[in-house]
Amino acid sequence: MPLTTTGELVTRARAARTAVPAFNIITLEHIEAVVTGAETVGAPVVLQVSENAVRFRSGRLLPLARAAATAAERAAVPVALHLDHVRSDPLLRQAADAGFSSVMYDASPLPYDENLATTRAAADWAHSQGLWIEGELGEIGGKGAHAPGARTDPAEAQAFVTGSGVDALAVAIGSVHAMTTRTAALDHALLARLAAAVDVPLVLHGSSGVPDGELTAAVAGGIAKVNIGTALNQAMTDAIREYLDDRPTAVDSRGYLGVARQAMASTVERTVRLIRCV
Repeated sequence: MPLTTTGELVTRARAARTAVPAFNIITLEHIEAVVTGAETVGAPVVLQVSENAVRFRSGRLLPLARAAATAAERAAVPVALHLDHVRSDPLLRQAADAGFSSVMYDASPLPYDENLATTRAAADWAHSQGLWIEGELGEIGGKGAHAPGARTDPAEAQAFVTGSGVDALAVAIGSVHAMTTRTAALDHALLARLAAAVDVPLVLHGSSGVPDGELTAAVAGGIAKVNIGTALNQAMTDAIREYLDDRPTAVDSRGYLGVARQAMASTVERTVRLIRCV
């Protein structure tokens, strides 16, 4: 199936009052697992490559991007490619040529005025290349996510969206990146105020740490794109650890990578069913 665009998938999901699941990928096994899980459910999905993943791959975007694009083009469901958490302008400028239809530009650690100005510049460039762009306002990562002032303010969000020109906004409502326990409690009242304040789709980051009920309530409350990364890595690592514990003399990587890929595919399937309510 030809590559689709993130903007198209998110727009369609928002109109249907549901969300598009977007999974961060690091290896070929991640890519295959996400596509397999989505095909099992029969639902669209976004493959995301983060700036950290590019750094892990020796700073080279194209090998992983080409693998993701090839898998997407051969998938039985619509698949889009998204460049995630970009802070490097040189990396941002590789997005279109590498096959990505969208990018998340992350200037959220900066003071508001600097976040707005740098995101505006990134959005202007992205739009000139036909890219859909996501920005972030508030503090999602790390311990500060629950500190006073870390949550996204609705009035600031409205001004930020208008001033930056972003097509979607990642908001801080209580989720935290890299959680390995599903104990995050979301602020649904704040989400309702944000959904009423801005006219672009809202994105939830750090969704691996969000319990089922909280996640489905967030989608019902206006989240249109749900990012998942750590849950895949956790499934992969647990499967490899169990495989090698049971087979201490194993050396063929196909054995443990195979069970890891299947574990990730099962996680994708479960997550897509939950988010898409299918």
